[in-house]
Amino acid sequence: MRSGGTTLVAALLGMGLCGLVLAGCAGPADTGGPGTTSKDPGPAEIVEKWTSCAKIAPQAGAVLPVPPGAGGSATPAGVEPRAGRIDGNFVPSTAVLCGRDVVPKAGGGREQVATERRADDIGPLVAALGLADQERGRGEVACTADMLVPPWLALLDDRGRWLRPYLPTDACGKPRPEVRAALDGLRLTTVDSRTVGQVESSEAEAAGCAQRWSDMVWVEATLGRPGRVAPGAGPKAGPLRLCVYQVPPSERGSGKPGGDFVYGRPLPPQRQADVLRALASTPPAAECATPASRFAVLQGVDGSGPEWYVELDACRRFLVVAPPGGSQLGQGDAALAALLGPS
Repeated sequence: MRSGGTTLVAALLGMGLCGLVLAGCAGPADTGGPGTTSKDPGPAEIVEKWTSCAKIAPQAGAVLPVPPGAGGSATPAGVEPRAGRIDGNFVPSTAVLCGRDVVPKAGGGREQVATERRADDIGPLVAALGLADQERGRGEVACTADMLVPPWLALLDDRGRWLRPYLPTDACGKPRPEVRAALDGLRLTTVDSRTVGQVESSEAEAAGCAQRWSDMVWVEATLGRPGRVAPGAGPKAGPLRLCVYQVPPSERGSGKPGGDFVYGRPLPPQRQADVLRALASTPPAAECATPASRFAVLQGVDGSGPEWYVELDACRRFLVVAPPGGSQLGQGDAALAALLGPS
């Protein structure tokens, strides 16, 4: 992901049912101090009748934002029971996992799908869930700052009752390896799936552009960090790809405005030369506080080299981000915006 990217591919896919989330995204696990132990959660609350993932846990496993209303509302307070240990009054027979997947769309692009999956051969899982927590911070355990995120899990008995089981933790406060292995070993059958939002349109995929991106001109200018672009001193670049984004009114002027893909393509050589010439011969950015409704992103076709952000209306500023770091702000104009048009 580059500096302005807001598209997140399903990080949990291909990593087993316990997904890995970096500390920068979700914060480190609570590893406690040496010799600390976790508090036993007590028995799980038993609910009389299971309905469906769509009703009980509509946001379970969400790893990507979806348009409002596309995936159902957040789980109402009080619907999910208290997770805890499995006591003798409940004999699990089925595991239900509620989650999300990112899958290809017919005709191109990708979409996010909410799923309900079940497994009946759950003996190893039930045994692993009965293990005690390991004492935290003891011995030579090296705890990393990433966090393992288990799936949304429910257990059902033969009467249709259900509960949320507690997942025993290791010395780092993460699900024990036995629990993770048992989850990965489940033979799951998908009993329900529903599309909850588009991740990437076929047009964005064909153009080689992300579906969503952030207006980094606004971000950097608001923070007051960029220096001014020296006339005639632009970074060299190989073949460039143009991606243009529309910022919805609700995002304009926010801390990091996100835009939706409108059009994109590799720039023809002559058009690229004209664009780079315009970017290298502009005056310093003028003082302006009007957020853009559209902006362009120029990146190397191979993903390397500098990247440029250009406001296509409002202030018409541009930002140059050149590796290994640093950014510069300059002033564009209507002619530069025209060079970045749809044709």
